[in-house]
Amino acid sequence: MSEGVGRLVLAGTPIGDPGDATPKLARALAEADVVAAEDTRRLRRLTSDLGITVTGRVTSYFEGNERQRTDELVQALTEGLTVLVVTDAGMPSVSDPGYRLVAAAIEAGIPVTAVPGPSAVLTALALSGLPVDRFCFEGFLPRKAGERSRRLDELKKEQRTMVFFEAPHRLAVSLEAMAEAFGPDRRTAVCRELTKTYEEVKRGGAAELAKWAAEGVRGEITVVVSGADPADRELGPAELAAEVAADEEAGTPRKQAIADVAKRLGVPKRTVYDAVLAARGDQPKAPR
Repeated sequence: MSEGVGRLVLAGTPIGDPGDATPKLARALAEADVVAAEDTRRLRRLTSDLGITVTGRVTSYFEGNERQRTDELVQALTEGLTVLVVTDAGMPSVSDPGYRLVAAAIEAGIPVTAVPGPSAVLTALALSGLPVDRFCFEGFLPRKAGERSRRLDELKKEQRTMVFFEAPHRLAVSLEAMAEAFGPDRRTAVCRELTKTYEEVKRGGAAELAKWAAEGVRGEITVVVSGADPADRELGPAELAAEVAADEEAGTPRKQAIADVAKRLGVPKRTVYDAVLAARGDQPKAPR
């Protein structure tokens, strides 16, 4: 036990190959006063692979008990103990337990630090072959079809590369939903069993990969999907009016400019017409 306030440590664990564990992770596991593990059995396998012994108290910390166990762990921290959090793979808090404890520790004025480790999100992103300059992590899609469709519909115009986690038995259904929401040819990469013996990355259109996944897929899955083409974004009234104004400045009569913009952007002429009137401050007339 250390004097004064304790310290919360989030430790990234290997996402497949135990050989990716760092010496710092091994030391942290061996020296922590309390190790809060998502799965204590997987923790034992990891420490066996690393050839170390955990001398501190081991406690389970998973989705089912995270809320109530957080208070116990904060109490240990306030008593001056070092609490180490590990999940089955990757960094705690990223679609795994940890967020509640981090928030509670910060609220209590307890230092929070991390032992960096492998990340399925970044590894899949790097291997996908898709743009990596801007991306967003969406975690797991909802299990229910309606909720899943609504979530994907919200992401339809997302221009950043998107990263998802998915269970193998739901992969085909999720890819089908992506093909419907984003278009069958939206560039997609399915990364399976990263860093493990049977690592595989399948690349192609969303619909093509949905057919492949329907044959059955096993293992840990990360899906990377390219963002929407900026040209496909939905323009608002002000932007539609600006498009018409630009055509008018180029010499096109307003009526023709409205028709041209509607055709070019694939929106109804009435929508463009109303946008032009709104920009002028006029009230659209009710159609006869």
